[in-house]
Amino acid sequence: MSRLVVVFGGSRGIGQAVSQQLAQRGHRVVVLSRNQEAAQAAADSLPGGQHLGLSCDVSKEEVVRRTFETISKRCGNVGYLVNAAGINRDAILLRSKSEDMVSVLHTNLLGSMLTSKAALRSMLSHGGAIVNIGSVVGVKGNAGQCVYSASKAGLEGFTHSLAKEVATRNIRVNLVAPGFIRTNMTAGLENNEAVRRIPLGRFGEPAEVAQAVVFLLESPYITGQILLVDGGLQLAL
Repeated sequence: MSRLVVVFGGSRGIGQAVSQQLAQRGHRVVVLSRNQEAAQAAADSLPGGQHLGLSCDVSKEEVVRRTFETISKRCGNVGYLVNAAGINRDAILLRSKSEDMVSVLHTNLLGSMLTSKAALRSMLSHGGAIVNIGSVVGVKGNAGQCVYSASKAGLEGFTHSLAKEVATRNIRVNLVAPGFIRTNMTAGLENNEAVRRIPLGRFGEPAEVAQAVVFLLESPYITGQILLVDGGLQLAL
């Protein structure tokens, strides 16, 4: 069954790969990015037509609320939500600036809470599914990524709790935790020592994470799960 899918961070990286695969499966996709032009360009590149690109800063509640009002008016009820918007400001804690901490937490954690809250209003009457994008470092931790790790670990607790809250309304909530994936965020890291520790011996591709996201969106009896897509990296950490 075709659904209306909202993908935050859908103009690049993992979010863009998710948008592509969902469009290929016949779903209508709304691509969200901070940059309107990037969002619309990504939407226009999707197969099937009738896709929409919108700008949204997920860290601002009023902006998120207005965005979902626009989506509702132009496209109807949301069936699937993917929270792939994320940033990193990596540094050891002693060198982390407070404004960078706030920015990471607001985008990676608070942003997913705000978008989920807004999407639920659209899903309550007919069910739906949410997939949050976490990280293997949210599960295992990593030196130099205290704030980023905390934001992604927070998403795990949020995912588990929200899954319990909305299960009776036929709304499922899961999380995909990628490892090292070939995106702009990991550019220049492929010769890092960490790569040599990946059991499968390579970086993952955005499309490989997208496969896991689509699987969880479309699996009717899975909720509250954390699925690592990391080439086995968690085994070495």
